[in-house]
Amino acid sequence: MQQIYPDLWQTRAEQPLPSVADLVTRAYLITRADGNLLIYSTGLADEHQAIGDLGGIRRQYLSHVDEAGPALKTLQETFGSELWGHAVEADAVLRRAGVAPNRTFTGPETHGDLEVMPLPGHTPGSTAYLYRSPHGRTYLFTGDTIGRDDRGVWTAGYLPFSDKAQLVATLRRLAELAPDVVLSSAFGRNHPHTEMTAPGQWRAA
Repeated sequence: MQQIYPDLWQTRAEQPLPSVADLVTRAYLITRADGNLLIYSTGLADEHQAIGDLGGIRRQYLSHVDEAGPALKTLQETFGSELWGHAVEADAVLRRAGVAPNRTFTGPETHGDLEVMPLPGHTPGSTAYLYRSPHGRTYLFTGDTIGRDDRGVWTAGYLPFSDKAQLVATLRRLAELAPDVVLSSAFGRNHPHTEMTAPGQWRAA
């Protein structure tokens, strides 16, 4: 577990598809006085231990169904955490993980200091999360909708099962935001998160 900001920790990389060496996933733990949030998921046992050392998890948020696996049940049983995901993918999460989301959403919601933004395209239930840290930065978690490849090139998560029109609309919606840091779920090994350092950088991406 690597601390990247005062209240934000990044897990080690996992390789979901052995045939695609440069595709990795990471999860992010937001530490908060009233309960930590885990964005995405990790199946690494030592990272589960690190999460416990940092106070465990109050709620876990999935960006889309591809994050569903046995780790969801392990995390829930270990920390008694509440699993959240988009309602349209809840059944698929249950089939893949053996546990369904405790709570679901179908549209935008505000969970205290976390904004839930369903933005379909990569998958029907793809969701971004916006967190305004009390330490001054705004974190945007984009899931697999957009991220940087190993060369640092911004890439949209358009795959054969994706909906092109929805993804285009989602990218336009994301471009309206003004994040300080963008954190994807599964993209290149070298750029798991990107800090925006110049005006217009995110819109250009």
